[in-house]
Amino acid sequence: MNSRDNYFLKLLKYIKNVYNIDKQLSHISDRRVNPTYKTSRIISLVLTGFLLRIKSFNQLNCMIYAGEFNNIFSSNNGVPRIDSIRNSLKSADLNILRRINEKVMTKAVRNKVLDGGTINGFTVVAIDGTNLFNTQTPHCDDCIHTNKRVKIFYSHSCTVMSLIGEGANLVIDFEMVKHKTEPNDTGEGELIAARRLLDRVVSAHKGLIDVVAYDALACNSIFLNKCIDLGIDAVIRVKDNYNLAIREVKRITNKKEPVNCWYDGEYKIEAYESVFHMAGVDEPLKYLKFAKKHKNGEHSQMLIVTTAMDMSAKTIYRIMKARWNIENRVFNNLKNNANLNHCFVHGGNAAEAVLY
Repeated sequence: MNSRDNYFLKLLKYIKNVYNIDKQLSHISDRRVNPTYKTSRIISLVLTGFLLRIKSFNQLNCMIYAGEFNNIFSSNNGVPRIDSIRNSLKSADLNILRRINEKVMTKAVRNKVLDGGTINGFTVVAIDGTNLFNTQTPHCDDCIHTNKRVKIFYSHSCTVMSLIGEGANLVIDFEMVKHKTEPNDTGEGELIAARRLLDRVVSAHKGLIDVVAYDALACNSIFLNKCIDLGIDAVIRVKDNYNLAIREVKRITNKKEPVNCWYDGEYKIEAYESVFHMAGVDEPLKYLKFAKKHKNGEHSQMLIVTTAMDMSAKTIYRIMKARWNIENRVFNNLKNNANLNHCFVHGGNAAEAVLY
């Protein structure tokens, strides 16, 4: 046995002993009638395949026929076959998979993964949307349709929440964006799914989240009020915005002197801030402008709207800079290492089951 095999077996043992995955999977079911293989065995096999970075179910099928899983999944019926795997995933109980994911997060918190927060004492999450794959065929009824140069492409889209900042950028949960009914129809939109996601996570993990970071899509009264009602702070990136209140506070802030200055590597950061009110928002908001100046003369700025009235400018700057963790670490890992640019199986609950 080489060192890599030894490491993988240690990983499986850790997953089983620390997070009790085997015991939790024993409760999962699907809608197959008189199945040859238990759902728990199928889900365990798929999880093991993803840990081995399989690129498709065809590859998984080849590994099954080559006997690579016989020592791990030995039984009277042998190792599940690929048709059984696909059928099981299409009707897998997503509620149980979600609860398993919630228990993994709860265990991580209990194991003090988040002690001290992720950014300057705050536990910070980011929300962002992503397409999981983009293909012309095959597709299912739940695919999102996109028309590109006369050709129609199909994908599934979801809104993801993950921890950002120091430590592991764990994915807390995700919410699928409801599919489009016609080519180029935007469907329900990412932000609606994001609000459902935020509601569910805060309910499942009370007191876990201090701050949520999001891009300019969330700079509106509905999302800001949602965060205020849930008792968490929002830090939102602002771009070109036609909101009159933001245009006015931007004009006022541009005339002010900086409230703080510091260096971030070779960039000098100057922070400007103002307090303002936005129509429809229940509480006052803080507007910040971060002017970034490089020693070679290069300069840029970052504009922020936040409900965190007492949070320092430096902390808010770190939060918004760390927001890119969800793109650079989480999505990059899922797509490049876990191959979620590829659709493993279409139909039913399969896309969500694969993600969980």
